[in-house]
Amino acid sequence: MKTLQFPLTEDGRVTLTAYIIDTSPEMSNWKQRPAVLVLPGGGYMMTSDREADPVAFHYLSKGFHTFVLRYSVGVHAAFPAPLIDVSRAMALIRNYAEEWHLDDKRVAICGFSAGGHLAASLGTMWHEEQIVQQAGIAPGTNEPNALILGYPVISCADDSEKRLEKMWECAMGEQPYEQMQQQLSCELHVGSHTPPTFLFHTFADNVVPVEHSLLFSQALAKHDIPFELHIYPNGVHGISLANEITSTGRDNLVDRDVAGWVEQSSAWLWRLFGMYATSSAGNKQVDILSRAKLL
Repeated sequence: MKTLQFPLTEDGRVTLTAYIIDTSPEMSNWKQRPAVLVLPGGGYMMTSDREADPVAFHYLSKGFHTFVLRYSVGVHAAFPAPLIDVSRAMALIRNYAEEWHLDDKRVAICGFSAGGHLAASLGTMWHEEQIVQQAGIAPGTNEPNALILGYPVISCADDSEKRLEKMWECAMGEQPYEQMQQQLSCELHVGSHTPPTFLFHTFADNVVPVEHSLLFSQALAKHDIPFELHIYPNGVHGISLANEITSTGRDNLVDRDVAGWVEQSSAWLWRLFGMYATSSAGNKQVDILSRAKLL
């Protein structure tokens, strides 16, 4: 396996870490592998270690090349800066596709909380001309082929959402509130260009209400975008893998039911992408990404 790191800004504060599985004559059926880009949460104030490498290593163990993006946060987080970061990361991944034996038509984004907001933002705004131009990339090179959203922040359309006030302050910066309120509400930008999506949330989340995932799933259904949604009754916000690996010793960060999302999302992604890009089953599944309905 190769571990590589790429700075995406001159000062090195934005980085993309790559975990690339080596090719082997003993696994000759893997001529190309799909990939998962992980976006940790942290309220646009930081990026959580608990939602970074541990998640990437899970998908790595399932046969995916994986990547972790440490995007713009804090005083640098005003939109569209994080969206420019993830667009450049996606373009870089696709630029190395041949060298890394990576299938550039099977690249998923996995984001948590604020990272889920960023993933959903890319899934709904990747095609906008201003984003492509500011990122300095070729059109379409930042398109995600699937979204995996864990307890994502989706909307700031509700003024009463005071629990997320600091996050929105970071995301908006000094820009006009009314204008940014619309731009940052992902459910308003879902369309036929949005990829199939896997969502999980907990009913007990007292930081990002479960309504955020419901809003996004409703928008997906309205536009006939396939999705899978899991809502677990228990589990705190930021639960990550929901097992001992990401528990920090706190019992409320371990929940066997919620931990099921990890295997469920992997299985969903393989069903969507197909196991091998060169097989007939794989080709049939990749056709789903052209917006055909799931059978």
